[in-house]
Amino acid sequence: ALPELEVRARRAQHRGAGRTDLRRPLHRAALRGQAVGRAGSGGQVLLHRIAHIFYGIKFYFVARIFSEFARWITGIEIHPGATIGKRLVIDHGMGVVIGETAIVGDDCLIFHGVTLGGTSQERNHRRHPKIGNRVMIGAGAKILGAIEIQDNVKIGANSVVTTDCPANSTIVGIPGRRVK
Repeated sequence: ALPELEVRARRAQHRGAGRTDLRRPLHRAALRGQAVGRAGSGGQVLLHRIAHIFYGIKFYFVARIFSEFARWITGIEIHPGATIGKRLVIDHGMGVVIGETAIVGDDCLIFHGVTLGGTSQERNHRRHPKIGNRVMIGAGAKILGAIEIQDNVKIGANSVVTTDCPANSTIVGIPGRRVK
């Protein structure tokens, strides 16, 4: 009976491997936190995508209900109007806030306590940051205003970024400064 159980276990592992590989982010840290991503932020991102559909067809109240339910369950607040890319991982997501006009690219990794916030109350234009692809944002970082963080950027923990960041750079400190 033992070999039969092993065969079943191996088949179960390989059954969804192709789909899982397509969904995996490029960051090694994200791969280590995969279980947290699926259980925690995965549900939040899925509920956000549903809320975003309702927001797009101007059912704002229904979108907000999905958003608030997801925030209550996960501690992650993503406005229904925010645009989220593929394979986003929010690791230990408590306290993450993503504003209405924020845009997050593909394969990004966001740690707990991150804020993608706006700096004005004006409507009908982008007030929040645009995050490129394969960006890692450290715990407690604040990215404020209508700025652009380009591809392959690393932002250190507790950094406050208020200016655009070039591709392939590392940003740390208050205010955020490029160190690489």
